[in-house]
Amino acid sequence: MTARAIWKGVLRIGNTDLPVKLYSAVQDHTVHFRLLHKTDKSPVKQQLVSDDTGEPIEFAQTRKAFKVTRDRLVAFDREELEALEPPPARDIEVARFVSPDEIDHRWYERAYYLGPDGNTTAYFALAEAMKKKEKEAIAKWVMRKKQYVGALRAEDGYLMLIALRHAEEIVEASAIDAPQGRALDPREVAMAGQLLAALADRFEPSEFRDEYRDRVMELIEAKAKGGGKVKVTKFRPRETAETKLTGVLEASLKGIQKERKVAGGRR
Repeated sequence: MTARAIWKGVLRIGNTDLPVKLYSAVQDHTVHFRLLHKTDKSPVKQQLVSDDTGEPIEFAQTRKAFKVTRDRLVAFDREELEALEPPPARDIEVARFVSPDEIDHRWYERAYYLGPDGNTTAYFALAEAMKKKEKEAIAKWVMRKKQYVGALRAEDGYLMLIALRHAEEIVEASAIDAPQGRALDPREVAMAGQLLAALADRFEPSEFRDEYRDRVMELIEAKAKGGGKVKVTKFRPRETAETKLTGVLEASLKGIQKERKVAGGRR
């Protein structure tokens, strides 16, 4: 299936303008259900209802409010909030280039592809230069009445733009209480290292599916064909009698070694 652009803009780097198209790099595969009346199976819909009277209210009759204290709300007219929205623009303004290791995984939020919108030579030249220099760009843009900051990077010969979270959304590790207790036993550390080595392998994305969604879709397909029930294997966490860290690590390591030995014998 050919990807469709969801937005067009101009990538601005200094005095250079590069027209681009924005494509979503991820897809929402959430299963969406309709609500039905339990008795007659007719579709139902949600309504806004007054807390005081219980009467239905149209959305046009509502106002937004922010809770500032337990018993106080600050109300806004739509025009007040609309006046605060960023002005529409098509510019993706590159502010600076940084090393990729300056942006850790906490900051990444949603990925987009940037495709060329005309000048393919300049586009692929920029992607190649960023790859060779091992740099990412910090960029800002406005899309659909929302202001974004993102990381521009080269990915498989193309440009990728990853929306970043804002500074006030990031929780620093220093906010977590330091662990208390006894010092680590060197044997425990060594065994943990063996466990890591035993599990070391390549990341294969296709192995990590949403199993619950797969089971739901299987049930949907069966019901759509007139079937009734589908056997569902419930998830049960593996129980262990070991309470000490060393015992847990030993059990895990032995289990992995046994599984790999059996798998090797079947080849």
